[in-house]
Parts: sequence; structure tokens; C-alpha cells
Amino acid sequence: MSARLDRIGLGRFAGSGERLARAVTIASVSFGRSLLWLLAAIIVGGGIWMLLPLSKGNSAEPVRPELAAVKPAPSGDASAVMSPASEVPAPASAELSRLRISSQTWRRGGLGSKALVTFTLRNDNDYAVKDVEIVCAFTRRDGTHLTDRSRVLADAVSMKSRKTFARIPVGFVNVNADQAKCSLVAARRA
Repeated sequence: MSARLDRIGLGRFAGSGERLARAVTIASVSFGRSLLWLLAAIIVGGGIWMLLPLSKGNSAEPVRPELAAVKPAPSGDASAVMSPASEVPAPASAELSRLRISSQTWRRGGLGSKALVTFTLRNDNDYAVKDVEIVCAFTRRDGTHLTDRSRVLADAVSMKSRKTFARIPVGFVNVNADQAKCSLVAARRA
């Protein structure tokens, strides 16, 4: 065929089709190899990610409040050598037995990944409270624990009153979360 096209001067075009087919074949083979390398990199990266330890926010362990223990100052000359940082009084914490959540609901927000909690906080103390810390435990429909999320609310709640907090974002939740139970962890006098 190329001999026939050579006679009329079009022989060089006959070879270009073969070169084009060869270039397309080489490109498709190299593209396939690069996809295989990408797949291998994703598998190795996923394996390494699975071996990393969980962060504190995503752990399935229950949240325990870390309270610092205050030691009494020793008597005598040792109290005169104390640093000024140790003389700062600790903030007054509120009595949690007279502070409670009377009603609560939750819903999903942010395309279904965030938990929005609505609850009413009752303060039966003789003083106002602020910096209320809540912890919400999320479970599946069968009661299996999934995650805990905590939040500190800076708003003050007056003495002998109640306040409703509407749609407070407490964080990202598992897609399988079906139930939420929020409880009080800490509060301070206002």
C-alpha cells in the first residue's frame, strides 16, 4: 500500500498513521501504569493511617474530666519561699448537684456531619454560674457507644432560673449516631 502511495508522493503520510497508533499505545500503557502506582500509594497511605493512634476527640473511651489536685501549703518557712504563681487562687467551682439539664434534643446539621444540641439548663443555686461544660455521648440505635463530644458554654445562667441553649454545635458525629445523652461536667460561679 505504501508503494502505491509513494508513486504519487504521499508515502510519508502512510507511515504517520503507524507512528500515531504506536504513540497512542505507549500513552495508554504508561497511563495504566501510573494508575496502578496511584492505587498502590493509596493502599499504603491508608494502611499507615490505620496504624496511627486515635486523637483525643475521636477516641471511643469515655471522657474523664482532669481536675488538678490542690495541695495545702506547708507551714513554717517553706511558705515564704513559694513562687507567686502558686499563690493565685483557684477559680470557684459551682455545685453541680443543684445544676441540671431539664430537657434536651439533638439534630444533625452541616450536611449531616455535625451535632446540634438544644437543651434547657436549670440553676437552683443561690448564685449565677458560667463556663458550663457539657459532654454529649452518642450511641447507635442498639445502644453501642460511638463518640463523646464536649463543649464549654460561656453564657451565664442567673441564680434560681433556667436558660435554653438552642442548636449548640458540639462537634462532628459518626454517621451511625442515633441517640445523644448530654450531662454536666463542670461549671464556675459567675
